[in-house]
Amino acid sequence: MLAGLVDWQSADGKAITREFEFPDFGRAMAFMTAVAVRADRIDHHPEWSNLYRKVSVRLTTHSAHGLTKLDFELAAYIDEVAQGFRG
Repeated sequence: MLAGLVDWQSADGKAITREFEFPDFGRAMAFMTAVAVRADRIDHHPEWSNLYRKVSVRLTTHSAHGLTKLDFELAAYIDEVAQGFRG
């Protein structure tokens, strides 16, 4: 399923990661807020960090000790959302 995602990587097969860069801090935070709303709704929360206009995201399913379909679905959603905040 990783092949269906752009720019996501997996070093160990137990998580997928991607870094996003936005024009400014406000858009980076707006992106994180939009993702947080969906993540909370589906009860699947990313491990992430923010440094000014960069957001690093790591997805894994702790209860499964690795990747599940939910990680890839959330990654696709995150990619969609990111497009709206980059321009």
